[in-house]
Amino acid sequence: MTDALSPIIDRVAAALSAVRMPAQPEEYDIHGAIAEALAAAGLEYEHEYRLGPRRRIDFRVGRIGIEVKKGRPASSALAAQLRKYLESDELDAVIVVTQRVTRVPNAIDGKPVRLLSLNRLWGVALP
Repeated sequence: MTDALSPIIDRVAAALSAVRMPAQPEEYDIHGAIAEALAAAGLEYEHEYRLGPRRRIDFRVGRIGIEVKKGRPASSALAAQLRKYLESDELDAVIVVTQRVTRVPNAIDGKPVRLLSLNRLWGVALP
């Protein structure tokens, strides 16, 4: 990861780390919470951004893509999907937001990939 790219990814990841979801959200709800978190952090984003034919990433913040997966996606299928996204000259990195931890490579074709698992953000809710 280049030194110039790291602070941007960190800023987007920090905004996403504020997302708190119930245990069984619909993907639509996760998208809404992510949009709110990005806006609250002052980050401009595009939702359902088209990278090319049959390649639409859930969000794009500058040159950072955000892909949302409900549940625990299969690692190999997810890596293949991310590779298709990162083939685009429009993305320098991808952050994957999942409900449950899954394996993703740290980089694909030299472009950083970061995982953010929502279940790790839930913590304990106290009254």
